[in-house]
Amino acid sequence: MTDTIIVLTEDTLSSSDVDKLLALHDGEAYAYRVLVPADTDQPLVATIIDNLSMGELREAWNRARGKEPSQPEAKATADEQLAGSIAAFQAAGRTATGVVVDDDPLPALKTAVADGDVIEVAVVTYPHAVEDTFHTDWASRARDELQVPVLHLYAGTSELG
Repeated sequence: MTDTIIVLTEDTLSSSDVDKLLALHDGEAYAYRVLVPADTDQPLVATIIDNLSMGELREAWNRARGKEPSQPEAKATADEQLAGSIAAFQAAGRTATGVVVDDDPLPALKTAVADGDVIEVAVVTYPHAVEDTFHTDWASRARDELQVPVLHLYAGTSELG
């Protein structure tokens, strides 16, 4: 059984994100499993605040109008993000597997950790003003519920969440 690191991400991992993840365990030969939620249920106020804080005016407007992706749209987007993330690991010379999970990724994380070979969870997201402040983000919830170390990285940066 190979020790595994679960990488939960809300978007396609960039090459710099993968490089940072690999640098955390330089010289180690861990397996990487990527989880990408097919996100269709985004909280109204928190999402609008996040969009506005990131300068995403169109996204904030669409969310205020109640526009959320349908299940097929969310699944298609998540499939693309998963494929891109696995390709980023391959470009870095590492193999990775992955799967698209439901809106709430915590049940999938619990199942993966229960398999017994997961040594760490790395959550890669963009900053979320409301969720991060009130510790309702994926990483905080995973820390509360899982018995493995959980690291929160902000996508495209060297900042920790």
